[in-house]
Amino acid sequence: MNYTLVIHGAPASSQSCQTALSFARAALNRGHKIARAFFFRDAVHIGSGLTVAPQGEADLHKAWKELAEEHEIDLVICISAALKRGLVDEREARRYDKVSHNIDAPFNFSGLGQLIDGAATSDHVITFGD
Repeated sequence: MNYTLVIHGAPASSQSCQTALSFARAALNRGHKIARAFFFRDAVHIGSGLTVAPQGEADLHKAWKELAEEHEIDLVICISAALKRGLVDEREARRYDKVSHNIDAPFNFSGLGQLIDGAATSDHVITFGD
């Protein structure tokens, strides 16, 4: 099976990112493929390389990066949701004349077209969060 995951909840105040990560690991361990994880609404905060996980808590940003790099998962941050929450990658920081950026690879910005593409090319789309 080939899955696209859609995550809505903020990593700091929702279990959405953690639950989606656990699902992805379990699916991959069973031989399935996660083609894309699409972070939408407050879940876009997962892409910030400036967050620091409190001692004793999971570093979800790092965990998603490692999983994506190991299994070639496309990690898409919804650009419109990110920009209005103050999250910018290097390109958007230059475009909007910002002094810095906080989104790092392998997270990448894109629009809802990537979500539609994921839905069209995957066997299943699973949503995590409200």
